[in-house]
Amino acid sequence: QVQLVESGGGLVQAGGSLRLSCAASGRTFSSYAMGWFRQAPGKEREFVSAISRGGSGTYYTDSVKGRFTISRDNAKNTVYLQMNSLKPEDTAVYYCAASEVFTATRPTAYRYWGQGTQVTVSS
Repeated sequence: QVQLVESGGGLVQAGGSLRLSCAASGRTFSSYAMGWFRQAPGKEREFVSAISRGGSGTYYTDSVKGRFTISRDNAKNTVYLQMNSLKPEDTAVYYCAASEVFTATRPTAYRYWGQGTQVTVSS
């Protein structure tokens, strides 16, 4: 079993940056592809980015390409999401999740979830 804890959210002005972290417990972190999702009020949870087990493969939804960067440090059991050039429409609760499938974009494909961290971007 993997437990995930996100941190790094907050309030930032449009154009600013934040780095989210997701710390995982357990010895099997490197066995899972990791993903970031977000959910804005009244909207469905949406895929943001994913990274392969070893970190060599990454995948992004179109709306964040060129602005967000996902990375992981398997020695520290941590996955990161660097968010630059933030926009008000990026405001949401951000969740990290673990999956056996690197290319999965559906929330149902992810087995373990963190509790989420709020990101608010003011205009």
